[in-house]
Amino acid sequence: MAAWSAAQRGACRSIGFVPTMGALHPGHLALVSAAQARCERVVVSIFVNPLQFNDPRDLERYPRQVEEDVLLLEQVGAHVLFLPENEELYEGMLPVKRDLAGLDSVWEGPLRPGHFEGMLNAVERLFHFVRPEHAFFGEKDRQQLTIIKHVARQEHWPEQVSSVTTLRESDGLAMSSRNRLLGPGDRTLAASLYKALKVMEEMAQSHSLDQALEKAHGLLRSSARLTLEYLAFADPEDLRPVNEWGTRDTLIALVAARIGEVRLIDNLTVKRQRTHA
Repeated sequence: MAAWSAAQRGACRSIGFVPTMGALHPGHLALVSAAQARCERVVVSIFVNPLQFNDPRDLERYPRQVEEDVLLLEQVGAHVLFLPENEELYEGMLPVKRDLAGLDSVWEGPLRPGHFEGMLNAVERLFHFVRPEHAFFGEKDRQQLTIIKHVARQEHWPEQVSSVTTLRESDGLAMSSRNRLLGPGDRTLAASLYKALKVMEEMAQSHSLDQALEKAHGLLRSSARLTLEYLAFADPEDLRPVNEWGTRDTLIALVAARIGEVRLIDNLTVKRQRTHA
């Protein structure tokens, strides 16, 4: 991988990189499309990173379908698929623990200890081999995206980190590799996460944020199959929970829940709609 990347840079060809954990879906392909629009060469990696799974059962259940993924990437015209083994990727590397300015102290951080540290170590190593000019990440993993951008700025990574809007199913469910683990009844229930976020977005314009949250909570209380882990408004910069707009024009509505054995997350950017006299 490193030799190919060096040859591309030697020929002055820009490299766009899409890191994934496989089980590709149209959301991943949207990242590939964004990379193709910006760069002359596109690399996609598939690496199910054990360091970012704090639950071994979750790692074991994570869907894997490399042959199908290869066909998809050929169809959309990605240039290289990088499939590193765990030992190859981390050889000679000492894991780094970073100060993330509290970005890992909320939401996913306390629920998944070590997740962001493991994710960053993998991203750094993947960047080491691929050496892209641009790297593309989905907005569905908002906290991950925010943390990667923070570290890239703090450590002056040469890679430009770009985000791509979340792709959704027709009923609003955010596209995710984990969706295929949902049974038919749970699949219908999963769509209620997006409905709750939309209620938060709409009610936040004319009601207090607490009232918006209360209404959204009501939508998610109807099934014993759904265990809510968090539902909240957060500041778009530091991701801290907020209970009022203050001077902000933008908030992030966040949700995480387990539906049966499947854990799903989602978020929505909420823009303040100011009325003018």
